[in-house]
Amino acid sequence: MEKTYSGWQDWKEKSRQIEVKEETPLLAPDGTLLTAGWARKNVFQYDRSRVRHPLRRKEWDFYQISDGHFMAQISFANISLGGYALAVLVDLREGKTLISSMAPFLGGKDRYVLPARGDVPNDVCFRVGKALFEVHTGLERRSIRFENGDVHCEFDMEIPAGLENITTVLPFEGCPDRYFMTTKQNCMPCSGSFSAPDLRVDFSKENCFCILDWGRVCTPYSLVWYWGNGSGKAMDAEGKEHLFGFEITWGIGDESAATETCLFVDGKAHKIGAVDVESFPKPDRYMQPWRFLSDDGRFRLTMTPFYDHHSDLDIKVMRMNSHQVHGLWNGSVTLEDGTVLTVHDLYAFCEYVENRW
Repeated sequence: MEKTYSGWQDWKEKSRQIEVKEETPLLAPDGTLLTAGWARKNVFQYDRSRVRHPLRRKEWDFYQISDGHFMAQISFANISLGGYALAVLVDLREGKTLISSMAPFLGGKDRYVLPARGDVPNDVCFRVGKALFEVHTGLERRSIRFENGDVHCEFDMEIPAGLENITTVLPFEGCPDRYFMTTKQNCMPCSGSFSAPDLRVDFSKENCFCILDWGRVCTPYSLVWYWGNGSGKAMDAEGKEHLFGFEITWGIGDESAATETCLFVDGKAHKIGAVDVESFPKPDRYMQPWRFLSDDGRFRLTMTPFYDHHSDLDIKVMRMNSHQVHGLWNGSVTLEDGTVLTVHDLYAFCEYVENRW
């Protein structure tokens, strides 16, 4: 039987970092949010027909693939009024976009419906005009293909056995029918290629990882957030390397039930507290070092930037202003059992975004 909280004050009365372990509906039949917290896999049952304000409903699957030199972003978004399939190739070291191919569409309310979960086997195959967006997700691997005219990219990634993610549901205080639900899945070794006439870039699993940003949200009009993420290697005190990743997001919604902050070590999630940056980068500090610290002291990393991938789409009623800053990260993190890992020159990013949409 579905349960609801007696009021939004309940969020403040509950302890932070509430881990949800059992399958639970996300929304009540009237569209109000039933639960909030975080999970090591997506246990929140999403029924898009229950969203009270379907024109505020936004759904996306976003893949960012990088080896620290080149970055590919491949995404499909349905934002109710419309949406798009998109593939972008960026040379991070030269600081320029090499390829950008977008296929927009109007009227996404009941068209191009993405899977209700992103971390279980599923298949997606959409055609938008001449563009093809195709994803096949299994238990051990995931493949992505995008084609639009003479632009072509295809990637294959491993899903290590037992790989955990962080799925969070954040409410918005005073708005019982608004929520922000995302899954961030790190540490997927990735290979593939991105090509256009006279240009081809290949990626190898030896030094390339993919992050999946899966989102199903119904939000207020204006949002501001930080999002930082990376995958690679970290070393323990005995000199042993571990598959390592992190996810830090903050500034979105009511975080009294959970924060979207987590370490990933050898496939397992280690929850950490809220993270913040020492100095606010706006308006002209984006290329200066960013020093990060969690409130529990377990995340102490500094990013030295080498590229600000800035974009600003401003059409008055809608604006998407993003500074996605890429750099090398150094410092230490502490796991739940007290183990300290050293992070040395890990390529990763953190972005600051202001959206009206």
